[in-house]
Amino acid sequence: MKIDVAKRLQGTEEYYFSKKLREIEEMKKRGAQVINLGIGSPDLPPHPDVIETLQRQAALDHTHGYQSYKGAPELRNAIASWYQTYYGVTVDPNSEVLPLIGSKEGVVHVCMTYLEESDQALLPNPGYPAYASAVRITGATPVYYKLREEDDWLIDLDALEKRDLSKVKLMWINYPHMPTGTSASLEFFERLIGFAKKHQILICHDNPYSFILNKQPISLLQVPGALDVAIELNSLSKSSNMAGWRIGMLIGQAERIGQVMRFKSNMDSGMFLPVQLAAAKALQLDSSWYDSLNAEYRQRRDKAYALLDLLGCSYQKDQVGLFLWARVPSRYKDGFELSDEVLYTHHVFLTPGGIFGSQGIPYIRISLCAKTQVYQDVINRIKSKTLQ
Repeated sequence: MKIDVAKRLQGTEEYYFSKKLREIEEMKKRGAQVINLGIGSPDLPPHPDVIETLQRQAALDHTHGYQSYKGAPELRNAIASWYQTYYGVTVDPNSEVLPLIGSKEGVVHVCMTYLEESDQALLPNPGYPAYASAVRITGATPVYYKLREEDDWLIDLDALEKRDLSKVKLMWINYPHMPTGTSASLEFFERLIGFAKKHQILICHDNPYSFILNKQPISLLQVPGALDVAIELNSLSKSSNMAGWRIGMLIGQAERIGQVMRFKSNMDSGMFLPVQLAAAKALQLDSSWYDSLNAEYRQRRDKAYALLDLLGCSYQKDQVGLFLWARVPSRYKDGFELSDEVLYTHHVFLTPGGIFGSQGIPYIRISLCAKTQVYQDVINRIKSKTLQ
């Protein structure tokens, strides 16, 4: 018996990394020692105090029941304090903060809350593929805005002004930007908020990379009046090494938090309480945690630079976040060709930029989620094969 998938899934393909990881697993079964530098999954542990909090709370009798959909007060208060301490943004923990089971969940929840089939959503190209998937699932239409290296990967708001925006309901943005590692300034964010107010578009800012290799974390919500037209997603996956813990957050006006809650409360439940309390502990760490984390990432980045130089790629040295973005040499047709050559010849996986959109086709992306020795091992592999 054949049962067709729902219309909402037609045109929505399996996530690229899901398919590629299966291929890599098959290569490993055949004996290949594949090094994966494609995935942005932190390999470092959370702070010991975070793990101790989880263990201690999980051993208690009263922490195993269902939890509130809006999250534990301890976590919401910690999120609000974290925003105040590091971004200078004041939010009400009782009404303007919503903990999430990872920020990727929030991307879907926001789209399902606001978008209908007649709507359009503006998405970055290149950009995180999950934005487009979430928009398509709602039946709405993704409309891409191109980001260009010559514009420092910032949105060309003047070009957007010339387009028909009458059906655009929301706009996904992401700075520091993945995959290009570009930071945005508060001045740019001020222009963006002005654009949103003029066109009555909800700006959805995905902000998980602001603490990684960034001298000063910034939030879109630092702009006066931003909460009138914007919401912000954030996450502990990168800044606290808690990717597998699935802890994210949505910050927005009380009315919007309530609207997203109407959808979320029908889809899932609150997180395991010990996880929430451990997340609160992570958010209470002082700046020395981020300093030590970034010292490690700087060493890795230097090795990744050397790898890119060996491959003949060109890149900017002011990138931030967990990845390096680089243009492939002209002898390759695109990033897919270079990625495949490195995978099948040297058993090293690098992400082709084209999976992030047409603007990423001539690029590759390298993750910084590996020990420094791993990058040296990759360099040695490539040099050794080249000399043979």
